Amino acid sequence: MNGILNVFKPTGMTSFDVVRIIRKISNVKKVGHAGTLDPEASGVLAVCIGKATKAIDYIMGDFKIYEAELKLGVTTDTYDREGKILKESEVNSSDEEITRVINSFVGENNQIPPMYSALKVNGKKLYELARAGIEIERKPRAIVIYSIDIMDVKSPYIKFRVKCSKGTYIRSLCYDIGETLKCGGMMWNLQRIATGQFHIDDSINVNELNVENLQKHIIPIEKIFQDNTKIVIEDRFVKFLLNGVVVKDKALTCKFEVNNMYSIYNNENDFIGIADKSIDGIRLIKSFI
Repeated sequence: MNGILNVFKPTGMTSFDVVRIIRKISNVKKVGHAGTLDPEASGVLAVCIGKATKAIDYIMGDFKIYEAELKLGVTTDTYDREGKILKESEVNSSDEEITRVINSFVGENNQIPPMYSALKVNGKKLYELARAGIEIERKPRAIVIYSIDIMDVKSPYIKFRVKCSKGTYIRSLCYDIGETLKCGGMMWNLQRIATGQFHIDDSINVNELNVENLQKHIIPIEKIFQDNTKIVIEDRFVKFLLNGVVVKDKALTCKFEVNNMYSIYNNENDFIGIADKSIDGIRLIKSFI
């Protein structure tokens, strides 16, 4: 079994819990998710089965859309409601100032990841260090906030929808908004609405998956590359590409353009992988065979 599931993860469940459930239902060991959701967050979790695990990095690299609720006036060590309260302050900012500050985060930013995260430093996950009472300096990471739509402002609670690049921590965004307003802030609720083309409206709750209905919810691997140009190539070229050969034969290179991504199929219309053209010839970037 190979393919992708657009899963809805409920709150109170880890992302690995979802993987474990799907491993059991599918009877496939090679299962992985494309982007961790915290236990108290809900929403879209793309889960890859079998050969589709090779596509995890491509899915994770796409944009994300979240609906978040921020609570101003409280700072915690985890940047959300699950953590220890470090500071409480009055919220004196007007709705207009709150809106202005939130919107100021749209664009390119350097964001410091929270200590309570799964990022690894010297082989140790940050949250493991945090639980041991160790806080280390974290380097800012370049992220992009494509858009923020403020849905409701009832201070100290603010609801907003954010479209962002991979690697963005909404908990850190909430913390940074609170710091900018000089009152502190923490993430109160979070739901992931989309991971690239995987949207919550098309998801299946992991608790509703079973042996009988699993297959009908499997999405073919090639769907995540649906924007690529599709090319069917001769089997002799397929063999070369799968063996890592950069093919220079004009019978093949004439079908390709530089700076374009292609989905490669064999004569039986089986999806082989993705390829591109360089000055050296045609190369297979990733095989899904």
